[in-house]
Amino acid sequence: MLQALRNKIHGWPAAIVLGVCVFAVAFFGIESYFVSRVDTYVAKVGDHEISQQEWQDRLNALRQQAAQDPNSPFTAADLEKPELKQKVLDGMISQALLQQANTELGLTVSDAAVRSAIGTDPGFQVNGQFSPEAYRAILSMQGMSPAMYEAKIRTSLATQMIPEAISATTLVTDADVDNFFRLHGQQRDLRYTVLPRPSLTDTNVSDADIDAFYKSHIADYTTPEQVSVQYLEVKQADLKPGAPTDAQLHEYYDKNKQRYAQPEQREASHILINVPKNATPDQQKAALDKAKKIAAEATPDNFAKLAAENSDDMGSKRTGGDLGWLEKGVANAAFDAAMFGLKKGEITKEPVLSPEEGYHIIWVRDAREGDAKPFADVRAQLAADWAKGEDERLYNERAGQLADLAERNPGSLEPAAKELGIEIKTTPMFGRNGGEGVAADPKFVAAAFSDDVVNQGNNSSLVQVQKGDAVVMHLDKHAAAAPKALADVTPAIRQRILDERVDAAAKKQSDDLAAQLSKGGDLAALVKAPMQTLTGVERSKLAGVKDAPPAVLQRAFSLPHPVDGKGSWSALPVGNGTYALVTVDKVTDGDPAKVEKAQRVALRGQMIDAMAQAATLEYIQALKARGEIKVANDRL
Repeated sequence: MLQALRNKIHGWPAAIVLGVCVFAVAFFGIESYFVSRVDTYVAKVGDHEISQQEWQDRLNALRQQAAQDPNSPFTAADLEKPELKQKVLDGMISQALLQQANTELGLTVSDAAVRSAIGTDPGFQVNGQFSPEAYRAILSMQGMSPAMYEAKIRTSLATQMIPEAISATTLVTDADVDNFFRLHGQQRDLRYTVLPRPSLTDTNVSDADIDAFYKSHIADYTTPEQVSVQYLEVKQADLKPGAPTDAQLHEYYDKNKQRYAQPEQREASHILINVPKNATPDQQKAALDKAKKIAAEATPDNFAKLAAENSDDMGSKRTGGDLGWLEKGVANAAFDAAMFGLKKGEITKEPVLSPEEGYHIIWVRDAREGDAKPFADVRAQLAADWAKGEDERLYNERAGQLADLAERNPGSLEPAAKELGIEIKTTPMFGRNGGEGVAADPKFVAAAFSDDVVNQGNNSSLVQVQKGDAVVMHLDKHAAAAPKALADVTPAIRQRILDERVDAAAKKQSDDLAAQLSKGGDLAALVKAPMQTLTGVERSKLAGVKDAPPAVLQRAFSLPHPVDGKGSWSALPVGNGTYALVTVDKVTDGDPAKVEKAQRVALRGQMIDAMAQAATLEYIQALKARGEIKVANDRL
């Protein structure tokens, strides 16, 4: 073969072929030196990379949460702020650190814990019971497989293991509880006075003063940017699907029959004998031998005792291995096959191997056979469920059509309005702080001031302002931010300068008086304003005290205890450029003996939670201090 090749290739063709071969061989594998690797992570924790996609997915999930939950502590617009985006990334870094700490400590999430988390999620339940069909259907709509979702749950549970361990070992003593109630029920006697604002001796404000103030506070005298937008709106509440036909209900019933049936279930207990990851043959044999011995000894009478003594499933061993009622699909295939192959009261004769955990001995304590409800019995429920699903389908279809038409005709809303038969509405002018009606929604405002709408003149993308309420918009009018004329604001600036002079004089007056009184100065000689006295003011009931400004009460409970019957004085602002003086004459601690037992128990739990959270944060900070963390701020 080689000789034939040598005979056929000679002269300059041979030189070319050999040259190409040499070049290819010489540079094979060396291309990595010439093609640089482009990093795309937003953060790197040790060897673990947090990708831009993962970070965006977390932000999108939080945006969706904010849109659906009226009690959300943040809005979707807040998630556009750099500081909140950074907090989200910090949280992901903390989770990565906790997972790495789990690995170092040998902590793993059991399959039983994952099953329990999924099985008790109300979102996957039908008639109060876990439904494997509903579980798979919901995951399918989210584009996830059961394996992907279980991995997600396992990760979530893994980040909770160390915090839960810290919480379980956090101690709050009786003395800690007593100290809290002494402080909580503390009473103070106090005196205070609100000082009159001083008169100005210098009321002259020059043109130069006004000009300098105007220039240094130009933002205060600038008319803010404003827009007015046209918009098209689709509301789910406005879409009426009509009454379903019998054929539609029968089709819906056939597709969702599992929702109207009691699935086959087993009430089971188990004993887990763990097989370590990367176990040696000797370790595997030892685990199997132990499991076989327990299986041979196990009876319904001693199963709970054997589980408590031998099971490696920390979540169920304390309840005798109880797993509750399980349906097909909750556990892995081997566990399911063994469990549903047993009759009520039977125990597996041979241990069942689970790939992720180890060997199980399973006891079926009770059984329920599945039964489907007839169509006629659930027709009313079918109609309600169909209508709800049809409402959502019509809304999603209509909103999708609106988004497509607005994108195909980016310069105007007219084509979309005409084709869908929707009225074009127009907002009044509003600024970046929002306006009235739909313009009060932060998501609407963010879209209205986006570059695509304001500068490019395009239709916005679809904006989900509320659940079941979506809009697209187009710029109607735009007024850029502009400074007001100095002549128009001169009177306001002159008054503001005078007010600031009075404020400064009032502060100096109150600080000087507080210092003199604390040194033993004569109160009657120094303070001409009337003095107010309050006795027995309780720390836990400050909100109900109407005889003093809230700021005075807060300051009074931050002052030190009186020494030899003499308290220190403090000056503080109480609003509108006015200052007050306050002192504490007497402090009486609360009596822990008067607190009911139930209150003490509740408080101890709250203190444990608070202290555990603080300890967890300290632990995470320690992990951050010794860990290798890189943040790519340019990719945020």
